Amino acid sequence: MQRRLTSIAAAMLLAGTAFSAHAAKDVVVAVASTFTTTDPYDANDTLSQAVAKSFYEGLYGFDKDMKMIPVLATGFDVSKDGLVYTFKLRSGVKFHDGTPFNAEAVKQTFERVINPDNKLKRYNLYKNIAKIEAVDDLTAKFTLKEPFAPFVNSLAHPSGVIISPAALKQYGKDIVQHPVGTGPFKFVEWKPSDYMKVAKFDGYWQKGLPKVDSITWRPVVDNNTRASMMQTNEAHFAFPVPPEAVATLEKKASLEVTKAPSIIHRYISMNVTQKPFDNPKVREALNYAINKEALSKVAFAGSAIPAEGVLPKGVEFATKLGPWPYDPAKAKALLKEAGYPNGFESTLWSAYNHSTAQKVIQFAQQQLAQVGVKVTVRALEAGQRVAEVESVQDASKAAVRMYYVGWSSSTGEADWAMRPLLAGESAPPRGFNTAYYNNAEVNADIAKALVTTDTAARGKIYADAQQKIWKDAPWIFLNTEQLVSVRAKNLSGFYVIPDGNFNFVDLDLK
Repeated sequence: MQRRLTSIAAAMLLAGTAFSAHAAKDVVVAVASTFTTTDPYDANDTLSQAVAKSFYEGLYGFDKDMKMIPVLATGFDVSKDGLVYTFKLRSGVKFHDGTPFNAEAVKQTFERVINPDNKLKRYNLYKNIAKIEAVDDLTAKFTLKEPFAPFVNSLAHPSGVIISPAALKQYGKDIVQHPVGTGPFKFVEWKPSDYMKVAKFDGYWQKGLPKVDSITWRPVVDNNTRASMMQTNEAHFAFPVPPEAVATLEKKASLEVTKAPSIIHRYISMNVTQKPFDNPKVREALNYAINKEALSKVAFAGSAIPAEGVLPKGVEFATKLGPWPYDPAKAKALLKEAGYPNGFESTLWSAYNHSTAQKVIQFAQQQLAQVGVKVTVRALEAGQRVAEVESVQDASKAAVRMYYVGWSSSTGEADWAMRPLLAGESAPPRGFNTAYYNNAEVNADIAKALVTTDTAARGKIYADAQQKIWKDAPWIFLNTEQLVSVRAKNLSGFYVIPDGNFNFVDLDLK
């Protein structure tokens, strides 16, 4: 694989094509998987949404530190009842097809996603919108079905972009092959297994940007190949970097490895509707049974920290409650109290089959065995994950028991870090509550926080919910990852932000 990629790069260089990593202002970015779509409204994966930021922008977004900032909007007002949001839009902005960005574009974009007939994957994020009105060219009004305090955060989610109405009319469902936005780069070409190419948009509204001519996004699934491309100057940026490659990459003078904090938390959910996980003492015992510090070293080469709560630091309203201590003696005592003095047998599935996930479930298997819990481990492929976990219609028939997975709240706030994972209404297939956890008081807190506009009051509600969840322990709270990337030192302005997305509007190559 490495030899093949090297040959391809050499051939491109000889041919003088625009794909070479050595072209004056062409930046090559190596990423870990292929892209599923160019339409952020129909993407569930962070990577596809990250790449789409080349050519699409939203009303709001996040800077490199994941602080919310206005982008195509300049500000907003909200009614006292929390139902009506009125946005002032940026003037003088053009889509890549030359048509003007205006309130009608906002209206048509969001009408598309809230129409259930379109079956877009991000429908659930925006289904609370009742209607959108173009008050005038530079004023867009959103009316909600019910108050929703983090509404602007949901607009800043990387899926919340504005699409050219002219392009939507021309291409319809084929907009995936012809994305037209207001971003710093124009879409050029997408060959799913090889690359996606974007080129500088000369009419970009931020003067002086972009500073490079093009970006070539290259999916490189193999960890070692991705790292090798950086060593052989075939790429300028690579993410993620496999933990085992960090030491080698750090030795190369022309490269810089960056470890950044994230809001990606990893956990093992336990199906609380099934024995023995219906017993809170069992769930508590398993939290004591796993050494999170050792896990971070073994599986993540130190590029992770033990989970400090239900929500990772960096998510709005996150409450520090831990880490959960490692105490196998306490784990055994709790199992005995729960009626399992000799432990029990179960299964542990992983939502991923890459090498890091394999290390996590194998480590957990060994640790649990030390307290008498014998688990059979299985790493699922994407299709298996969807079929056997995410698409199960009847909770009583769910085969999942213990499930290693992760989540990052790309709205930056507590609701999107809790409701899809821990609200009773979010069990598969409606959401990702693979613990099938259903605490009426937590459900009430989550619902109440959504309609509470006072920031301090919302904080107290979310703190209460997190304390209840931590006590109930529907998950084994594992760790929060660090984001490990590597860049060529002649590249600047490219950042991995805390949710695993990218910020690259100020990208430059010297």
